[in-house]
Amino acid sequence: MSDATPLFRRPATLEWLTQIHKDTAVERMGIEFTQVGPDRLVARMPVDARTRQPMGILHGGVSVVLAETLGSCAASLTLPPDRYAVGLDINANHIRAVKSGWVTGTCTPIHVGRSTQVWAIEIRDEAGKLTCTSRITMAVLETNAAGG
Repeated sequence: MSDATPLFRRPATLEWLTQIHKDTAVERMGIEFTQVGPDRLVARMPVDARTRQPMGILHGGVSVVLAETLGSCAASLTLPPDRYAVGLDINANHIRAVKSGWVTGTCTPIHVGRSTQVWAIEIRDEAGKLTCTSRITMAVLETNAAGG
């Protein structure tokens, strides 16, 4: 993305991102936003009883929740108030199992267009090792008078 134009059009703070996710899956899974950069969004998630599967490792679907949260939020931040983004497709490759600690997801743009956006999300463990890589495609829609 160009350094001349800010990617995120809507102001966002870590406090605001936390507030809008009150009483949602994001809060219940312990996802914490840690960085809003000029071209990235970062959040971390605990690997604990809320996020592990029966074999004692991070549930792959929970990794996708982290990825979709980051991609959806990042896409929203790029849009003017008369537009919103919804997920069209998400995929994930689970590279390495994690049993405890925290994983951190970093979301960066691949394509930010008028009608679609594509975002890459890398999830890493506390040692910095890649545990999951994901890609989300978002559709950009126009808000109508009915509010959606």
